Amino acid sequence: MLESDVYRRITEVQDAMSKSQKKIASYLINHSETAPFLTASKLAKNAGVGEATVIRFATFLDYKGYPDMQRHLQEALQRKWTSAEVFARTTDKEDRPENAVTEILKDDIRNLQETLQQIEMKEFDGAVRDIVNAKRIYIIAYRSAVTVGSFLEFYLDLVLQNTELIREADGVSEHLLDLSPQDLVIGFGFSRYTKRTVEALRYAKQRGAKTLVLTDHLLSPLVPFGDRKLLAVTEINSFINSFSAPLSLVSALITAVTRLEHDKVETRLQQLEGLWETFDVFHD
Repeated sequence: MLESDVYRRITEVQDAMSKSQKKIASYLINHSETAPFLTASKLAKNAGVGEATVIRFATFLDYKGYPDMQRHLQEALQRKWTSAEVFARTTDKEDRPENAVTEILKDDIRNLQETLQQIEMKEFDGAVRDIVNAKRIYIIAYRSAVTVGSFLEFYLDLVLQNTELIREADGVSEHLLDLSPQDLVIGFGFSRYTKRTVEALRYAKQRGAKTLVLTDHLLSPLVPFGDRKLLAVTEINSFINSFSAPLSLVSALITAVTRLEHDKVETRLQQLEGLWETFDVFHD
């Protein structure tokens, strides 16, 4: 659980809460990555209570109102935890190793459900069309996020032949030198965010290129530089991020792009099958 004023207040007064208030408290604690960005009505619906109950809950915790409590919830996400700190607060020496698989897979199921719940379908559709219409596509993804970026690069370049993952952080300026408004820059960034990703997206915006950001929440420093933003939940009870939800979102993008460009992709894949057979690529 996040250490912040909101969660401390919840802990201190939980014994005095009504049944409905406990539902809200439980939802806030179990959905700390996404709950801070919900409207009062949406939070009420998700927690299974009335909107008025949510508003009264905020005043019950001695906030001026729901917006005041929401601001404090969002500020809790801005706390920059080091890897060592996260490891310490998510690890118990008494935990049995075999418990990890059940625990983490359940976390990932929750992450996928929350990601699906918060996805903006118009934003997703716009992202797909930006990919299809781009002259060149550049992917910015560093450190562990490079795994997701590499997956996207492989399939987009396979079918569109115009995609490049910028692998060397020091060479980003050379790769983006000829960036134009017809190009698309896709940036991946999850807490903790790399400065180079933010700088590259800032430069792309200055050059007038379209930008697409895939990140974990609206307080991400990448968000201000994204023409379009797709959010995927990555939090599990570990010091690492889980990329199950981001990877599923990337798979959805690739699938939607290929369906939109059906004839072109079908022809391309038929040509590739012949080439793969010639070079004996796959095991029979």
